[in-house]
Amino acid sequence: MRSAARNGVAWPVRPTLAFYLLGLGSFAWVEFGFLGTWSTDLRWAFSTRVALLLFAVPSLITLGRPVALARAALSGLPAERLERILGSRFVRITGNAVFAPIVALVGFMLFLTPLAAALREQPGWEVAITVLVPTVGLLMVLPIVETSLVRTGLFITAEFLLAFVELLLDAIPGLLLRLNDVVLDHAPAITGVLPGWFPGALHDQHLSGDFLWFIAEIADIPVLIILFVRWMRTDRREAKKMDELSDEEMERLTQRHLRRQ
Repeated sequence: MRSAARNGVAWPVRPTLAFYLLGLGSFAWVEFGFLGTWSTDLRWAFSTRVALLLFAVPSLITLGRPVALARAALSGLPAERLERILGSRFVRITGNAVFAPIVALVGFMLFLTPLAAALREQPGWEVAITVLVPTVGLLMVLPIVETSLVRTGLFITAEFLLAFVELLLDAIPGLLLRLNDVVLDHAPAITGVLPGWFPGALHDQHLSGDFLWFIAEIADIPVLIILFVRWMRTDRREAKKMDELSDEEMERLTQRHLRRQ
């Protein structure tokens, strides 16, 4: 923010508060609250924590508009490098609105395997999840929200169709966890004195499926909203481009289209 001020840009207070209170605040609430405390012992706390770190925390961080701030603060070679990164093939792939649901589907399917117990109980994996999962979430959300890449109407329509398909597919991991009557991660029973509210292993898995199903479906709604906003902007831009054509240019364009048919 100080660098942006030196470049003549006064950064607003609202995105700053959103970044610290909602973005980093939600990260602290997930990691240092109930979910972070009990994620090693409770399946539903672990799966809910991962889902929130992947979807909710990055989405709230983007309210602080970090890419816009970086563009305002940087100049010269660093600014050129930032734009090259934002325009790279990797960012274009992660910025595709279909990428996020696919990552969620593949990642959440791990909760149906014994690997979920290893990820939940190993301290090294706990640290990796704390760092990597929000990073992956930011790679998915930031390009979608703040990219300046121009999309065609046909491309956005295809994204719409695939996003609706993923809306159904994302329910699969949660449904399988909820409807299965066998503990899928094969984690050993916890020994020692447990609180009275502590659920049994199978009920714990069912709760995990309930929360995972809910969060995965809710997380797809902002993607659909962003796609709708993209479509409106693209349609407005294409309509303006057509309105600016002269009668002769419009006639040539029509004849070219007819010959192609």
